[in-house]
Amino acid sequence: MGEAQKGLFSVIEKLKGTTEQELRIVLLGLDNAGKTTLLKSLASEDVHTITPTQGFNIKSVASNGMKLNVWDIGGQRKIRSFWKKYLENTDLLIYVIDSADKKRFEETGQELSELIDEEDLKGVPLLVFANKQDLATASPASEIAEGLNLHTYRDRQWQIQACSALSGEGVQDGMNWICNNIVNKKK
Repeated sequence: MGEAQKGLFSVIEKLKGTTEQELRIVLLGLDNAGKTTLLKSLASEDVHTITPTQGFNIKSVASNGMKLNVWDIGGQRKIRSFWKKYLENTDLLIYVIDSADKKRFEETGQELSELIDEEDLKGVPLLVFANKQDLATASPASEIAEGLNLHTYRDRQWQIQACSALSGEGVQDGMNWICNNIVNKKK
């Protein structure tokens, strides 16, 4: 057996020892919040050719030794009634908000609070991405957290993360939060 093969075997042995954790993540938010851009940014794909999601995308993204199965579900109003069908066995809800679209803050807050009340999401950790922070008109994450009354969610862990899915800024910080808070708790 050549050296290269030996090396490969030792890697495979190591991998066998670490059962990669799978997390089922549902990615929701109003249409145009930037969910698909965020997902592509996580998967290191081109973020400049995105059309509105009509149904849903599913991607498996590897991050920090975890396999994240992310369901990115379209956010147009006519699709939102189907969101509930995807919530079973969710380990984490990622909710994406367009920080620059103040006109829709009330609507997005309403949708989020309805989701939080869903039986399937009882106690499920919540990561809110306050997206589009690269725009001058974006509201700061702290303001959005207040507007969404996140501090009233006492039955779960939550985090709000300012980010720009386009530039990728802040996205990894959100992923690190997932790894530190959710994965370690599942072990």
